[in-house]
Amino acid sequence: MTRASLFLAACLAASMAVGVPPASSAEASFEPGLMRLAEVLGSLHFLRNLCGEKGDQWRVEMEKLMASENPDPQRRARFIASFNRGYRSFGGTYTQCTASATEAISRYMKEGETLSRDIASRYGN
Repeated sequence: MTRASLFLAACLAASMAVGVPPASSAEASFEPGLMRLAEVLGSLHFLRNLCGEKGDQWRVEMEKLMASENPDPQRRARFIASFNRGYRSFGGTYTQCTASATEAISRYMKEGETLSRDIASRYGN
């Protein structure tokens, strides 16, 4: 199984683990991890496409995460802002795929896997 496949499986597990929105998003201890995961997905969407992967795989994963969370409009806006912040964070830095962009992909894949696994194991049903 490839690293991307493992990461995608972990994202799915994390989104399913916390699929019921909390009474107050501010009180949810998993909320910062989910927002960071959204940012990581945005970063991967930019970087992987920059380095030759064509498609919307990482945006689709973000859509799955939001669908499982079913956030209220304010929380939805925070998810989108996190994804976009991750996407834009590399736009001013990289205009072509470089060794450092490839290294960033590797680091973000690892971070995303870790976040997904941690969220699923700590807050799963």
